[in-house]
Amino acid sequence: MHALDLSALLLRVIVGITMLAHGWNHAFGGGKLPGTARWFASIGMRPPKLHAIVATVTELGAGALLLAGLLTPFACAGVIGTMLVALITNHIRNGFFIFRPGEGYEYVLMIIVVAAAIGATGGGGWSLDQLLGIRIDGWQGLAIACGLGAVAALATLAVGWRKPVPAEQS
Repeated sequence: MHALDLSALLLRVIVGITMLAHGWNHAFGGGKLPGTARWFASIGMRPPKLHAIVATVTELGAGALLLAGLLTPFACAGVIGTMLVALITNHIRNGFFIFRPGEGYEYVLMIIVVAAAIGATGGGGWSLDQLLGIRIDGWQGLAIACGLGAVAALATLAVGWRKPVPAEQS
């Protein structure tokens, strides 16, 4: 059982740190939230400021929850939702490899799949979920992580994304 607990901890920590860093960069890096909003506008997200705030808060919140191992499948849903939106709005059109111009989708796809696996594993024995007696794992954890993440992403895309028209077509 310790091997599974260790695996869950390692996966939660690396994805949690990655999401915290991503959210932190949206809020405080480079162009801060206004720069993130401009980027979101350039890929067709409307209203861009609202989407920048929601994505940033989701990434920071999901990252913190994963680090703590609290409500793990719900945290994974946040990761999956934000990464699915990134995959569809920006990365998929650039091919698989991250080093391609415009950045391909291998990075976001990997995070999505790892978050799904964490959702199925649950927080593990070394988590606040375990300490508080919250046991959501297996098929139930996977369904929450993937189902809620996909619904959130599809709703976000349906309401807030309009595929940008290339300059030569406008």
